[in-house]
Amino acid sequence: MIIDVHTHHVPRGWPELGWPGAPRLRIDSEREAVILLGDREFRRIADDCWSPSVRLERMDADGVDVQVVSPTPVFFSYERPAAEAVRVARVFNDLALEICASERLVPFCQVPLQDPDLACAELDRCLAAGHAGVEIGNHVGDRDLDDEGIVQFLQHCASVGAPVFVHPWDMAGGPRLERWMARWLVGMPAETHLSVLALILGGVLDRVPETLRLCFAHGGGSFAFWLGRFENAWHRRNDLVGVSEFPPSHYLGRFSVDSVVFDERALRLLVDTMGEDGVMLGSDFPYPLGESPVGSLIRRAGFLSDTARVKLLGGNATRFLGR
Repeated sequence: MIIDVHTHHVPRGWPELGWPGAPRLRIDSEREAVILLGDREFRRIADDCWSPSVRLERMDADGVDVQVVSPTPVFFSYERPAAEAVRVARVFNDLALEICASERLVPFCQVPLQDPDLACAELDRCLAAGHAGVEIGNHVGDRDLDDEGIVQFLQHCASVGAPVFVHPWDMAGGPRLERWMARWLVGMPAETHLSVLALILGGVLDRVPETLRLCFAHGGGSFAFWLGRFENAWHRRNDLVGVSEFPPSHYLGRFSVDSVVFDERALRLLVDTMGEDGVMLGSDFPYPLGESPVGSLIRRAGFLSDTARVKLLGGNATRFLGR
């Protein structure tokens, strides 16, 4: 069973969201569209974002059995009043169920994370409707994963058995980051790195049950490369860094990462750091910076044993999804 835990959808249209600059879709042809933020072009997309048949055809071509299909983060609406974010979440969560009617497409919902009570209620509604888990952004404004409200939501996810996929979004801007897609090439890994830091050094893993199933996108950013630096800081500057009960390495095994790192050397470091049970196939399908063909890095990685390869390609994801 080959399971891709990191893919996204965009519906082929949705109701007006009701504020200036809200995301909308311009349909250019039967197969092409553009996500607009107000009048500004955000991203060109194709029918593999919304068409189940096209998606399944691409999966067959790459030998993928199952996709976890998550929202595209631009729709999270964390910056809006919570009542608006609930309405947006309901719109996209219900449309996701239409896209994911096939049992091979496993929908993850979005929630109004800026309000933990409303987020928990929307998660419960979606689980009852057929969603299998939830994708959250890695922060809400200046509130990171160790924020009290976000911890409350994560505790609820653990209590209802909902897996959580953490995706970077709302990256910092500025002239130095507007060239070469630097917000995606530098900002996304940095955001993910910071979120893992908040999860550990913010003491979140000391407060949420070990049953919480949590996965970070994009290989966990640069966490694996800099774990030694975190560990050193926790011991040498414990007065500033030692918020967690234990040093960072103690928490390995409490969360997973996907495999979207594109280089065998990086994948080896991930597996060496996270363990062969802590890495899952992810592609970022259908976006152009994703892996294609899906799973090619894991399939060709010479350092993986046959047992480890099976785990990375689907065994670990089966456990993450609670199947």
